[in-house]
Amino acid sequence: MLISIVINSLAIILAIVCHELAHGYVAYKCGDNTAKQYGRLSFNPIKHIDPIGSIIIPAMLIFSKSGFVFGWAKPVPINYSNLQNPKRDIIFVSSAGIICNLTLAIISSLLLKITPFISNQLCYAICALFLTNMIIFNVILAVFNSLPFPPLDGSKILLGWSSNAKIQKFLGLEKEGTMFIILLLFIIPMLARYFGFDFNPLGIFIIKTSKAIINWFV
Repeated sequence: MLISIVINSLAIILAIVCHELAHGYVAYKCGDNTAKQYGRLSFNPIKHIDPIGSIIIPAMLIFSKSGFVFGWAKPVPINYSNLQNPKRDIIFVSSAGIICNLTLAIISSLLLKITPFISNQLCYAICALFLTNMIIFNVILAVFNSLPFPPLDGSKILLGWSSNAKIQKFLGLEKEGTMFIILLLFIIPMLARYFGFDFNPLGIFIIKTSKAIINWFV
């Protein structure tokens, strides 16, 4: 049980840290060094971990057996006005985390195929569990961040390039967007279960989409 928790936690943290690191690195390559100035171009998880999004929420989902696990890190600071071509580069920066997670899932899938050659059974079991979790967590994180709600990456990929004042105001509703996501994923489903029926459309979408993608890898 303890080994399983450690492996789960390691896979989640690695997926989240690499996601944010990808945002910062691509922004840096596109002309904005804000993340570098703040020391966020680092694999040190302490620099990226958000207590609620990186620890509490994933732990709640694991222990509640919700059927999926996701989380988030502290957003990497990015000054979009420093980008060489803001309308184009915002798409590159916003999609970097999603692409990174899918790449990690593909690499983990390839490594998983060679784990049967590990002769030590304990080592084999640990490696297989870790790589399987890496596939699952990275795919779920990619799907979750693709949703078109601020502050998620999907909203910036679809609308970030626009200079329309109403769209920019919508993208700025990060706190409201986070509360909306929590409402759809936790509060409404919990109330629905209390009254004796299942209603979790966003969670079902994430689970079904993630499973479809995971089936390609495993």
